[in-house]
Amino acid sequence: MTKLFLSQAQLEEWALADKADLREGRLVVAEGGGDWPLTPAVHVLQLVSGEDTHQLVSRVKTEEQLARLGAEQMADSILVGDSAYEVVPGYVAEVGAPSPERKPNSETDLLAAFILDKMG
Repeated sequence: MTKLFLSQAQLEEWALADKADLREGRLVVAEGGGDWPLTPAVHVLQLVSGEDTHQLVSRVKTEEQLARLGAEQMADSILVGDSAYEVVPGYVAEVGAPSPERKPNSETDLLAAFILDKMG
């Protein structure tokens, strides 16, 4: 299983362009009709104050993982104990891992091409 982080801002941009949408916890792509499960998450950009004792900088953490750490999220920041971090809210999309017998136009390929096209 391959996991990709998609920012909330990117998903909103895709939704406004009618290219993809978030429905019932799934990313639904207009072209190709594929859909993938999404899990709320954050990408930790930098430590704002305190010490990075949990080594969160440059990591993606789901809401469940943050809850286990006792983290509190407020918009674009999280607090873990006495440490504050700047984060990018978003989601983790889970797509199937490549396999040798996979068709070249599988949903995974379509999602990867879509994301790479938007990032490039």
